[in-house]
Amino acid sequence: MFVCMLIAFTLATRWFRRSLVKLPKPFDKLTGFNAFWYSHHLFIIVYISLVIHGERVYLILDWYKRTTWMYLAVPVGLYVGERTLRFFRSGSYSVRLLKVAIYPGNVLTLQMSKPPTFRYKSGQYMFVQCPAVSPFEWHPFSITSAPGDDYLSIHVRQLGDWTRELKRVFSAACEPPMSGKSGLLRADETTKKALPKLLIDGPYGSPAQDYSKYDVLLLVGLGIGATPFISILKDLINNIIKMEEEEEASTDLYPPIGRNNAHVDLDTLMRITSKPKRALKTTNAYFYWVTREQGSFDWFKGVMNEIAELDQRNIIEMHNYLTSVYEEGDARSALITMLQALNHAKNGVDIVSGTRVRTHFARPNFKRVLSKVASKHPYAKIGVFYCGAPVLAQELSKLCHEYNAKGATKFEFHKEHF
Repeated sequence: MFVCMLIAFTLATRWFRRSLVKLPKPFDKLTGFNAFWYSHHLFIIVYISLVIHGERVYLILDWYKRTTWMYLAVPVGLYVGERTLRFFRSGSYSVRLLKVAIYPGNVLTLQMSKPPTFRYKSGQYMFVQCPAVSPFEWHPFSITSAPGDDYLSIHVRQLGDWTRELKRVFSAACEPPMSGKSGLLRADETTKKALPKLLIDGPYGSPAQDYSKYDVLLLVGLGIGATPFISILKDLINNIIKMEEEEEASTDLYPPIGRNNAHVDLDTLMRITSKPKRALKTTNAYFYWVTREQGSFDWFKGVMNEIAELDQRNIIEMHNYLTSVYEEGDARSALITMLQALNHAKNGVDIVSGTRVRTHFARPNFKRVLSKVASKHPYAKIGVFYCGAPVLAQELSKLCHEYNAKGATKFEFHKEHF
């Protein structure tokens, strides 16, 4: 028992799980997520050994006093029930791959059909299994499509052995993109090669799904950590457009009562006053995306352009930060800053990201960011959502507490790590 628990604990540490320890072959198989995942199933041997050990207690003769099985029955029952539920849930969601794209920065985009009974909120995630990679492993990914879209999409970055193998499997089925299409490799339903099968299970809740209860949103994503916020930004704009369309349709059907409409029958008056109105609490959103690689803009380019095009009322303010370049004002980045400003002023396109959103250099000053948001929205309830490495989460949490103590604007901090 002790040996099995020691193996599982060792392979679960960050150094082994993230392949930070480099071992010679064939011992390199002991690092990575696969080793972590399979070693944790040694708990079956541990539990069986524990029951046998409890049954062989010589000092207790009565069987009903040997209570080891009682302490194990509840957790084992919950585990078996959860695994059974997930097995049947995944079988009920059959998805068909619609589009696959592989971008610079080792990012894989998968777009699939949306099952009719699959209901989710922006910010939630789902588990994905690819039998061609492993028939047993399920991995969680944020859903990047909006609930109003007729498809599901996820963005996967190569961070471990499973995602590396997933990219290899889909790369074999992809082809070079046609002119006008982004990505290094692409595939869709017209591709000659057969696409691998996918199974999904979900959706599952996350802190970001409650974004709609805040007056203002401050979204901060590091690298692939921007994925939960793609769905939120798209859903926010879709809801605003839908609400405005409903208001316009209501005005056309039920014109306002005034001097020109002095005589209105009771039935029309009742319909006007009883018609429910959609209430959208969130009025503004600020999105800060921080990345080290310029190639990362390629997979996020379409999303940024789409949001910038739909956001005619400037509800969403987007900021890109490239940390591999010296900060603005530094002499070493003066030339690229000047060229960037000239091109953006002339053509409205950023030369770094290739989008309408201008890119800043170095990392953002979040103390200045929170101060700006607080001054623009006094007395507002602001939801701060962060997805990325744990280091920045500590800084943002501390800043939220500081501003809550000295101002009328209230910040509520939520975080996710990958």
